[in-house]
Amino acid sequence: MNLTWMGNASFLLESGGERILFDPFVELSGGEVPITLDEFYPYDTIFVTHCHFDHVSFVSDLCEEADPTVFCTRQCCDTLEEFLDSGSQLVEIHPGRSYELWEEGYEGVRISVLRAKHIEFRCRYALDTLSPFRVLRYIKNLPFLLWANHAYKENGEIVAFDVKGEGKELLLLGSLALDPEETYPEGVDVLVLPYQGSNDLPARAREVLERIRPRRVVLSHFDNAFPPLSRSVDLRPFRKLLRDEFPDLQVVKPSPFKPIRI
Repeated sequence: MNLTWMGNASFLLESGGERILFDPFVELSGGEVPITLDEFYPYDTIFVTHCHFDHVSFVSDLCEEADPTVFCTRQCCDTLEEFLDSGSQLVEIHPGRSYELWEEGYEGVRISVLRAKHIEFRCRYALDTLSPFRVLRYIKNLPFLLWANHAYKENGEIVAFDVKGEGKELLLLGSLALDPEETYPEGVDVLVLPYQGSNDLPARAREVLERIRPRRVVLSHFDNAFPPLSRSVDLRPFRKLLRDEFPDLQVVKPSPFKPIRI
Protein backbone atom coordinates (compact mmCIF):
# COMPACT_ATOMS: atom_id res chain seq x y z
CA MET A 1 0.00 0.00 0.00
CA ASN A 2 1.41 3.37 -1.04
CA LEU A 3 0.15 6.79 0.07
CA THR A 4 1.14 9.94 -1.82
CA TRP A 5 0.41 13.46 -0.61
CA MET A 6 -0.62 15.86 -3.37
CA GLY A 7 -0.98 19.04 -1.34
CA ASN A 8 -3.61 20.31 1.12
CA ALA A 9 -5.81 17.30 2.07
CA SER A 10 -5.31 15.49 -1.26
CA PHE A 11 -3.92 11.96 -1.25
CA LEU A 12 -3.47 9.16 -3.74
CA LEU A 13 -3.80 5.66 -2.29
CA GLU A 14 -2.45 2.73 -4.30
CA SER A 15 -3.43 -0.72 -3.08
CA GLY A 16 -4.91 -3.92 -4.42
CA GLY A 17 -4.53 -2.77 -7.99
CA GLU A 18 -6.60 0.34 -7.19
CA ARG A 19 -5.52 3.99 -7.38
CA ILE A 20 -7.89 6.09 -5.29
CA LEU A 21 -7.93 9.87 -4.88
CA PHE A 22 -9.07 11.49 -1.66
CA ASP A 23 -10.19 15.14 -1.57
CA PRO A 24 -8.48 16.35 -4.78
CA PHE A 25 -7.82 20.11 -4.83
CA VAL A 26 -5.81 22.37 -7.11
CA GLU A 27 -3.94 24.84 -4.94
CA LEU A 28 -4.46 28.53 -5.68
CA SER A 29 -1.86 31.05 -6.78
CA GLY A 30 0.77 31.27 -4.03
CA GLY A 31 0.02 27.75 -2.77
CA GLU A 32 2.99 25.71 -1.65
CA VAL A 33 2.36 22.62 -3.80
CA PRO A 34 2.08 23.45 -7.52
CA ILE A 35 -0.40 21.02 -9.06
CA THR A 36 -2.78 21.08 -12.00
CA LEU A 37 -5.96 19.21 -12.83
CA ASP A 38 -3.95 17.17 -15.34
CA GLU A 39 -2.25 15.40 -12.46
CA PHE A 40 -5.63 14.20 -11.14
CA TYR A 41 -7.02 12.94 -14.46
CA PRO A 42 -5.43 9.44 -14.51
CA TYR A 43 -7.42 8.29 -11.47
CA ASP A 44 -10.99 7.09 -11.88
CA THR A 45 -12.05 6.67 -8.23
CA ILE A 46 -12.49 9.63 -5.89
CA PHE A 47 -13.58 9.71 -2.24
CA VAL A 48 -14.49 13.03 -0.60
CA THR A 49 -14.67 13.62 3.16
CA HIS A 50 -16.82 16.77 3.03
CA CYS A 51 -18.05 19.60 0.85
CA HIS A 52 -15.73 22.46 1.71
CA PHE A 53 -14.24 23.98 -1.44
CA ASP A 54 -10.68 22.84 -0.67
CA HIS A 55 -11.83 19.22 -0.73
CA VAL A 56 -14.33 19.10 -3.59
CA SER A 57 -14.49 22.28 -5.70
CA PHE A 58 -12.47 20.88 -8.61
CA VAL A 59 -14.22 17.50 -8.71
CA SER A 60 -16.82 18.82 -11.17
CA ASP A 61 -13.99 19.79 -13.55
CA LEU A 62 -12.57 16.29 -13.29
CA CYS A 63 -15.99 14.83 -14.03
CA GLU A 64 -16.31 16.96 -17.16
CA GLU A 65 -12.93 16.00 -18.57
CA ALA A 66 -12.71 12.38 -17.42
CA ASP A 67 -15.15 9.79 -16.10
CA PRO A 68 -14.35 9.16 -12.43
CA THR A 69 -16.68 7.59 -9.91
CA VAL A 70 -17.07 10.02 -7.02
CA PHE A 71 -18.06 8.72 -3.57
CA CYS A 72 -19.33 11.58 -1.41
CA THR A 73 -21.99 12.68 1.07
CA ARG A 74 -25.51 13.81 0.14
CA GLN A 75 -24.49 17.45 0.58
CA CYS A 76 -21.59 16.99 -1.84
CA CYS A 77 -23.81 15.19 -4.35
CA ASP A 78 -26.37 17.99 -4.26
CA THR A 79 -23.67 20.63 -4.68
CA LEU A 80 -21.82 18.86 -7.49
CA GLU A 81 -25.04 18.17 -9.39
CA GLU A 82 -25.45 21.93 -9.77
CA PHE A 83 -22.29 21.98 -11.88
CA LEU A 84 -22.76 18.74 -13.84
CA ASP A 85 -24.99 17.82 -16.77
CA SER A 86 -25.53 14.43 -15.15
CA GLY A 87 -25.01 13.09 -11.67
CA SER A 88 -24.37 9.56 -12.91
CA GLN A 89 -20.76 9.65 -11.72
CA LEU A 90 -21.78 10.39 -8.13
CA VAL A 91 -22.29 7.72 -5.47
CA GLU A 92 -23.92 8.91 -2.24
CA ILE A 93 -22.16 7.48 0.79
CA HIS A 94 -23.42 7.02 4.33
CA PRO A 95 -21.71 6.34 7.68
CA GLY A 96 -21.89 2.67 8.52
CA ARG A 97 -21.52 1.50 4.93
CA SER A 98 -18.47 -0.08 3.31
CA TYR A 99 -17.34 -0.19 -0.29
CA GLU A 100 -15.22 -2.93 -1.87
CA LEU A 101 -12.87 -1.99 -4.70
CA TRP A 102 -10.75 -4.55 -6.49
CA GLU A 103 -8.98 -5.51 -9.69
CA GLU A 104 -8.80 -9.07 -10.93
CA GLY A 105 -5.83 -10.86 -9.43
CA TYR A 106 -5.58 -8.54 -6.40
CA GLU A 107 -6.88 -8.74 -2.84
CA GLY A 108 -8.73 -5.43 -3.17
CA VAL A 109 -9.49 -2.52 -0.87
CA ARG A 110 -12.34 -2.07 1.61
CA ILE A 111 -13.33 1.49 2.56
CA SER A 112 -15.71 1.97 5.47
CA VAL A 113 -17.42 5.31 6.08
CA LEU A 114 -17.42 6.74 9.62
CA ARG A 115 -19.04 9.84 11.06
CA ALA A 116 -16.63 12.68 11.76
CA LYS A 117 -16.67 16.36 12.69
CA HIS A 118 -15.02 19.53 11.46
CA ILE A 119 -12.60 21.44 13.62
CA GLU A 120 -14.27 24.49 15.14
CA PHE A 121 -13.22 27.75 13.50
CA ARG A 122 -12.71 30.69 15.85
CA CYS A 123 -12.50 34.42 15.18
CA ARG A 124 -8.96 34.76 16.49
CA TYR A 125 -7.68 32.16 14.05
CA ALA A 126 -9.38 33.92 11.14
CA LEU A 127 -8.00 37.31 12.17
CA ASP A 128 -4.48 35.93 12.58
CA THR A 129 -4.65 34.30 9.15
CA LEU A 130 -6.23 37.23 7.28
CA SER A 131 -3.61 39.87 8.01
CA PRO A 132 -3.85 43.00 5.82
CA PHE A 133 -0.48 42.21 4.24
CA ARG A 134 -1.53 38.70 3.24
CA VAL A 135 -4.88 39.90 1.91
CA LEU A 136 -3.15 42.45 -0.32
CA ARG A 137 -0.49 39.97 -1.42
CA TYR A 138 -3.05 37.36 -2.52
CA ILE A 139 -5.91 39.66 -3.46
CA LYS A 140 -6.32 37.96 -6.87
CA ASN A 141 -7.50 34.81 -5.08
CA LEU A 142 -10.28 36.59 -3.21
CA PRO A 143 -13.01 36.48 -5.91
CA PHE A 144 -12.75 32.69 -6.15
CA LEU A 145 -12.53 32.25 -2.38
CA LEU A 146 -15.57 34.43 -1.73
CA TRP A 147 -17.57 32.54 -4.33
CA ALA A 148 -16.34 29.09 -3.27
CA ASN A 149 -17.01 29.62 0.43
CA HIS A 150 -20.60 30.43 -0.46
CA ALA A 151 -21.03 27.64 -3.02
CA TYR A 152 -19.45 24.77 -1.07
CA LYS A 153 -20.80 24.09 2.43
CA GLU A 154 -20.49 20.88 4.41
CA ASN A 155 -23.62 21.49 6.53
CA GLY A 156 -22.40 19.11 9.22
CA GLU A 157 -21.90 16.23 6.78
CA ILE A 158 -18.29 15.16 7.23
CA VAL A 159 -16.97 11.63 7.20
CA ALA A 160 -13.74 9.74 7.80
CA PHE A 161 -12.56 6.70 5.85
CA ASP A 162 -11.34 3.46 7.41
CA VAL A 163 -9.30 1.84 4.63
CA LYS A 164 -8.16 -1.79 4.70
CA GLY A 165 -5.94 -3.46 2.14
CA GLU A 166 -2.85 -5.67 1.90
CA GLY A 167 -3.19 -6.51 5.59
CA LYS A 168 -2.92 -2.83 6.60
CA GLU A 169 -5.42 -0.36 8.04
CA LEU A 170 -5.46 3.38 7.44
CA LEU A 171 -7.80 5.94 8.97
CA LEU A 172 -8.12 9.11 6.89
CA LEU A 173 -9.63 12.23 8.45
CA GLY A 174 -10.76 15.31 6.54
CA SER A 175 -10.51 17.62 9.55
CA LEU A 176 -8.94 17.59 13.00
CA ALA A 177 -11.94 16.41 15.03
CA LEU A 178 -13.81 13.21 15.84
CA ASP A 179 -17.48 12.51 16.38
CA PRO A 180 -17.99 11.69 20.09
CA GLU A 181 -20.68 9.11 19.24
CA GLU A 182 -18.70 7.24 16.55
CA THR A 183 -16.65 4.10 17.15
CA TYR A 184 -13.25 4.48 15.52
CA PRO A 185 -10.64 1.77 15.03
CA GLU A 186 -7.78 1.94 17.52
CA GLY A 187 -4.16 1.11 16.81
CA VAL A 188 -4.42 1.64 13.05
CA ASP A 189 -1.23 1.31 11.03
CA VAL A 190 -1.55 4.88 9.74
CA LEU A 191 -3.65 7.87 10.74
CA VAL A 192 -3.89 10.69 8.20
CA LEU A 193 -4.11 13.74 10.44
CA PRO A 194 -5.17 17.16 9.05
CA TYR A 195 -3.27 19.84 10.94
CA GLN A 196 -4.85 23.24 10.29
CA GLY A 197 -7.84 25.32 11.35
CA SER A 198 -7.21 26.44 14.96
CA ASN A 199 -4.83 28.39 17.17
CA ASP A 200 -4.93 25.44 19.57
CA LEU A 201 -3.84 22.68 17.20
CA PRO A 202 -1.73 20.62 19.68
CA ALA A 203 -4.70 20.26 22.03
CA ARG A 204 -6.97 19.23 19.17
CA ALA A 205 -4.37 16.75 17.95
CA ARG A 206 -3.95 15.29 21.46
CA GLU A 207 -7.67 14.48 21.60
CA VAL A 208 -7.46 12.55 18.35
CA LEU A 209 -4.21 10.75 19.11
CA GLU A 210 -5.36 9.64 22.58
CA ARG A 211 -8.52 8.17 21.09
CA ILE A 212 -7.06 6.47 18.01
CA ARG A 213 -3.60 5.49 19.32
CA PRO A 214 -2.17 4.98 15.82
CA ARG A 215 1.14 3.32 15.12
CA ARG A 216 2.08 6.01 12.62
CA VAL A 217 0.81 9.45 11.62
CA VAL A 218 0.97 11.11 8.21
CA LEU A 219 0.21 14.82 8.38
CA SER A 220 -1.99 16.66 5.90
CA HIS A 221 -3.56 20.09 5.42
CA PHE A 222 -0.55 21.82 7.02
CA ASP A 223 0.49 23.79 3.94
CA ASN A 224 -0.57 27.18 2.61
CA ALA A 225 -2.86 25.90 -0.16
CA PHE A 226 -5.33 28.74 -0.71
CA PRO A 227 -3.88 32.04 0.53
CA PRO A 228 -4.86 34.32 2.14
CA LEU A 229 -7.43 32.03 3.86
CA SER A 230 -4.76 29.42 4.61
CA ARG A 231 -1.27 29.61 6.02
CA SER A 232 1.73 27.38 6.61
CA VAL A 233 1.44 25.78 10.01
CA ASP A 234 4.26 25.97 12.53
CA LEU A 235 4.81 22.33 13.46
CA ARG A 236 7.16 22.98 16.39
CA PRO A 237 4.38 22.91 19.04
CA PHE A 238 3.18 19.62 17.57
CA ARG A 239 6.67 18.14 17.74
CA LYS A 240 6.86 19.23 21.40
CA LEU A 241 3.56 17.47 22.08
CA LEU A 242 4.97 14.31 20.54
CA ARG A 243 8.19 14.48 22.57
CA ASP A 244 6.32 15.06 25.83
CA GLU A 245 3.31 12.75 25.44
CA PHE A 246 3.76 10.42 22.46
CA PRO A 247 7.51 9.76 22.28
CA ASP A 248 7.15 6.42 20.49
CA LEU A 249 4.78 7.64 17.80
CA GLN A 250 6.27 7.96 14.33
CA VAL A 251 5.04 11.05 12.49
CA VAL A 252 5.68 11.78 8.83
CA LYS A 253 5.49 15.24 7.32
CA PRO A 254 5.05 14.12 3.71
CA SER A 255 6.78 15.61 0.71
CA PRO A 256 4.51 16.25 -2.27
CA PHE A 257 4.34 13.52 -4.91
CA LYS A 258 6.70 11.17 -3.02
CA PRO A 259 4.97 7.85 -2.17
CA ILE A 260 5.03 6.60 1.42
CA ARG A 261 5.07 2.84 1.82
CA ILE A 262 2.61 1.65 4.46
